[in-house]
Amino acid sequence: MNSPLSIIEMEICSEENKATLLELGAVEPLTKLLTHEDKIVRRNATMIFGIMASNNDVKKLLRELDVMNSVIARLAPEEEVVIHEFASLCLANMSVEYTSKLQIFEQGGLEPLIRLLSSPDPDVKKNSIECIYNLVQDFQCRATLQELNATPPILDLLKSEYPIIQLLALKTLGVITNDKESRAMLRENQGVDQLIKILETKELNDLHIEALSVVANCIEDMDTMVLIQQTGGLKKFLSFAENSTIPEIQKNAARAIAKAAYDPENRKLFHELEVEKCLVSLLGSENDGTKIAASQAISAMCENSGTKEFFNNQAAAEGDGIDALINTLSSKRDGAIANAATVLTNMAMQEPLRLGIQSHDVMHALLSPLQSANTIVQSKAALTVAATACDADARTELRNAGGLEPLVELLRSKNEEVRRNASWAVMVCAGDEPMAVELCRLGALDILEEINVSVSRKNKFSEAAYNKLLNNYLSLKYSQTGYLSSSNIISDGFYDYGRINPGSKLLPLKDLCLQEPSDQRAILLINSRSSDVSPPPSTEDKSSDVGYGRSISSSSSLRRASKEKTNFHFSAGFGSPTEEKSEPTSGRNTAVSKSTTKEKGSRKGRGKKEEEKVKEEEEVAVAPKLTGEGSLEKEWFPPSDPDFCVYVYEVTKSILPITNIKEQIEVLAKYVAEKMGGKIPKEKLQDFSWELHISELKFQLKSNVVPIGLIKKGIFYHRALLFKALADKIGVGCSLVRGEYGRAWNEVKLMNESRKGVMGALPPLEVYIVDLMFHPGSLIKLRSREADHYRFL
Repeated sequence: MNSPLSIIEMEICSEENKATLLELGAVEPLTKLLTHEDKIVRRNATMIFGIMASNNDVKKLLRELDVMNSVIARLAPEEEVVIHEFASLCLANMSVEYTSKLQIFEQGGLEPLIRLLSSPDPDVKKNSIECIYNLVQDFQCRATLQELNATPPILDLLKSEYPIIQLLALKTLGVITNDKESRAMLRENQGVDQLIKILETKELNDLHIEALSVVANCIEDMDTMVLIQQTGGLKKFLSFAENSTIPEIQKNAARAIAKAAYDPENRKLFHELEVEKCLVSLLGSENDGTKIAASQAISAMCENSGTKEFFNNQAAAEGDGIDALINTLSSKRDGAIANAATVLTNMAMQEPLRLGIQSHDVMHALLSPLQSANTIVQSKAALTVAATACDADARTELRNAGGLEPLVELLRSKNEEVRRNASWAVMVCAGDEPMAVELCRLGALDILEEINVSVSRKNKFSEAAYNKLLNNYLSLKYSQTGYLSSSNIISDGFYDYGRINPGSKLLPLKDLCLQEPSDQRAILLINSRSSDVSPPPSTEDKSSDVGYGRSISSSSSLRRASKEKTNFHFSAGFGSPTEEKSEPTSGRNTAVSKSTTKEKGSRKGRGKKEEEKVKEEEEVAVAPKLTGEGSLEKEWFPPSDPDFCVYVYEVTKSILPITNIKEQIEVLAKYVAEKMGGKIPKEKLQDFSWELHISELKFQLKSNVVPIGLIKKGIFYHRALLFKALADKIGVGCSLVRGEYGRAWNEVKLMNESRKGVMGALPPLEVYIVDLMFHPGSLIKLRSREADHYRFL
C-alpha cells in the first residue's frame, strides 16, 4: 500500500493540484518532513518540494517559511541520488528569483551544487548547473565560484551526451567569462580548445551560438587571444564566422571582434589575420543585426592604421555593403530603414568609411527617412545626418538636396528622442556661417529658443545647437544679444545691423546690399577681401573702390587655429602692399568723391587693354545692382573695402610684433581712433558731425551697407567694431559690447601684476574697458556692470 507522501507525489504534477495543496495548507507541515529521520520520508518530501517549487505561489511561501537551509542539507554526499535530484530541482526552480537566489548563496548552497556537477546522474547534473547558471547572474556569486574552482567541472559538462547539459554549461561559461579571473581559469584548463572543437563540429550546431558567446568573451582578454591565435583557433574562429549561414552566429562573431578590437594588441592580431575581409563579408549580410555588429567592429578596427588603409582603398571597391545600406534607406519597411541608418551612423564614426558613405550620395538618400512618419526612422535618420555632415562639402550636399527643411521640422517633434537627435544634427550642420545663416532662415533658431525655455522639452543638444547657430552667425548674435566674446572671431562678411527685437528676422547681407538707402542707421560691414589679387592700395589711392565684385580675403588668420572658427567660405590670401604704399596717409577724412577722382587720375598712362580691363571689372562690380532690370544675374560678392585691407596689413606689420599685450591694446586703440576722426574731447562730442559723414557715404554708395574702412568720422559703436575686427585679425582677445544710445565698447582681460598669485600661480585676470574716444589707448578697470561705470562713454 502506498504511503500518503507517495500519493501526494503522484498527484502534484499538474498546476491545479499544486494550487489545491497550497490552499489546503499542506506546504507548511511538509517542510518539517524535509529533515525527518526516516530516509524514505525525507526522500518523498524532497521530491514533492522539487516538483511543487515550480509554482510561483509555492515559491513565495517557501521563502517565507525559510526552508532553504533544509533543502540545501539534502545535497549532502550521504543522501541518496534521488534526493540529490529533487533537492537540486527545488533549488533550480527557486533560484530564478532574486530573494531565493540570495538565500541559496548566503546559506552555502553553491559549494554542494558544484560538487554535484560530478554526479553520475544526468538529472542531478542538469539541475545543479541550471541552478548555478541562475546564481552566477550575481557578481558576488561569480567571485565565490572562482574560489571554489568551479571551472573544471563545468568544462567537463561540455563532454556530456545530453545537449541540455552542454547548453547550460555553455550559458554558465558565457556569464562567468565576463570576469578576467574566469577567463584565466578557462585558459588554464584548456577550455578554449574545447570551444573551438564545438564550433568545428557541424553535428553540434545547436551549441554554436552559445559557444561563440564564450569565445567572444575570451578574445577580449589579451592573453587568451594570444593563446587562441597561437593554436590556430583564431583563424578557425574567423573562418567559422565568415562562412556561417546562421545570422545569430554571424552577429555574435562580429560583436566578439568589436569587443576585442578595442585593445590595440588585439587589433594588431586581427589585422594580421585579415579580419577586414571577414567584416566586409559580414557587412554584406541580409541580417540587420549582423550589419550593425559588423559596422561596430569596423569602427573599432579602424583605429589600426593598416585596417584604416584597407577600408580607405578597398572597401568601396570590394562591395562593403555601403550601396546596399544606402539603397535600404528607400525601403518600404520602417524597421529596415532604421537599422540601415544605424549601421551607417556607426560606420561613419571612422573617417575612411565616412568618406565612402558620403561618396555614395547619402544625403539625397536620407531625404525620405527625414520626412518619414515613423518617429524611430526620423530619429535614426537625424542621427545619421549628425554622423555624416561633419564637413563643409557634406553639409552643402545636404542643403542642395533639400535636407535642411525636414531636419529643421523635426525640431518641432513631440518625440523626445527625435527632438534630441534633430538638435544634434542641426548643431553639426551649423558648423559654418553659410549653413548657420540658412538654418536660421528656416526658423531653426526660433524653434530651438522655444524648446530651451521649456524645462520638459529642452536637452543638452538643443542648447548646444542654439549656441552653435549664434556663434557661427555672429551678425545675428550681435544684433540679438549685443555681445561678442573674445572667442567669437569676426570674419569677412560680418555686418552690424544694429539691435533687433527677439523673433525679428535678420535679412541676409546680399538682400541688405541690394536695398536702396533709407533713413535707418548704416549697416557696418567687415570685409578684408581686396578687389583683386594685387597688393591692397593705400587709403589715399583707393579709399572709394567699394563695389560688389569679386575679391580675396585677408591672409591674416592668426587666431583661427586656436579659437572657435566662424568661416565665411571666402578664398584666402591677399598680397602685401609694396614699400611705396605701405604708409598710407592716416587720420585723413577722405571723401569718396575725391578718392574716386584720384583713382581716375591714376589710370592715366595705362595701355588701352588695361583700360578695357578696368572698364570690364567696373561693369562686373555693378552687375548685381542691375539684377531684376533685364540683365543676367551675376555671382554676388560683398562690397570690397580696400581701406580696411590696409588697416589689417598695417596692424599686422606694426602691432602684431609687439610682445606686451597691454601695449598692443593701447597702440591698437590709438590707431583705431586715428582712423575714425581722432581724439574727441567730451565737451566737443556734440560738434563731431559724424552723422552727416555717414549719410554722405550711404548716398554715394546707394546703399545702407557701409564698409567699415570708409568711415573716417566714427563714434563709439563704429570704433568698437573696428577695434574688435582688427584685434581678431592679430590675435588680441577682446569682447564687443553694445550699450544704449549708440554706445558700444570693448572689454579686454589683463593680468594685474601688482597682485601675485597664490603659491606661485599667475596673477589674476582683471577686465578693462578700452577708451577709443576721449583718451584713446587708456584702460578703465571694470568693477561692476550694475554700477554706472560707463559714464565715460
